[in-house]
Amino acid sequence: MIVWLNGAYGVGKTAVAEELVQLLPGSTLYDPAPVEAGLRGLLPKERLTQVDSVHELPSWRRLLVDTAAALLTEVPGPLVTPLPLLRQEHRDEVFGALAARRIPVRHFLLDAAETILRLRIDELAASEGESARAWCLRQLSAYREARTWLGADAHTVATGDRTPRQSAQAVADALAAGAGRCDIVQTPPPVGETVAAGVLLFDDRGRVLLVDPTYKPGWEFPGGIVERGEAPARAGVREVAEELGLVLHRQPRLLVVDWEPPAPPAFGGLRLLFDGGRLPAGAVDELLLPRSELRGWRLVTEEEAARMLPPARLRRLHWALRARARHRTFYLESGVPVGEGG
Repeated sequence: MIVWLNGAYGVGKTAVAEELVQLLPGSTLYDPAPVEAGLRGLLPKERLTQVDSVHELPSWRRLLVDTAAALLTEVPGPLVTPLPLLRQEHRDEVFGALAARRIPVRHFLLDAAETILRLRIDELAASEGESARAWCLRQLSAYREARTWLGADAHTVATGDRTPRQSAQAVADALAAGAGRCDIVQTPPPVGETVAAGVLLFDDRGRVLLVDPTYKPGWEFPGGIVERGEAPARAGVREVAEELGLVLHRQPRLLVVDWEPPAPPAFGGLRLLFDGGRLPAGAVDELLLPRSELRGWRLVTEEEAARMLPPARLRRLHWALRARARHRTFYLESGVPVGEGG
């Protein structure tokens, strides 16, 4: 298990973590700073200058998860991790990857009034300089924007009027009471190429339904991995029923087959999109989302989807909508039509 202490700079995450490991038998402090320093030392300077923080690098988030998994083969756990995750897509990527490795997370938000945080940032600037102050203020702004979803996702512990020991005790008491649980679907990491079936569902205005997974970044189409021995169209129908509580009474028509090349650590494979047709009147109001898998849904135009979908999924949607309009099927490779699909 990992006890994740989230929050803004200055809230006391590290000090609370150091106290918490004294209260939790068998626990180990997992401060990823050495992993971050190692990555900084390995990457070319040109790559590092492209991001404001190493935490924005996909390689950092993979190392964060892999190191935690490796540590838990050496120590009984839990790991206590004082690290900010202020972007929801990063939270989904990291916590989803941990869930795939069967590592549960208990998520705690350490919170203090902004006036207190600013005072602590001023104290840091006195010793570290104005560049440190500017970085911390950017983090504070990011925290302010993330506060709503963080408050809904994590168990909040106020630290402003508590000592680190008192805050750690509050976390330990909340842990004992079962707080901070993150129920995320445990999707095993693939060991080879996969076939995935997605289903496009439309409202009477032609908008398409997208869903927001809890276990990976970015919006997605309803659907999932085709199981061994399962027909792809049937897999799409099954996933729609499991994810949304909708029963499709007709076989969906194939719109797009897209070959996704391997891009380590991903294996790639075939991605199929089917036409699930128009949603019945009132069906949207009756959608039943599994909390451990999906946190929300939205009906969007193609233009709106362009601001929500990763590039590969957006290209797939683009050609699927054109296949639907032309009553045909397109074959794509890396999102680009091949043969007469062009």
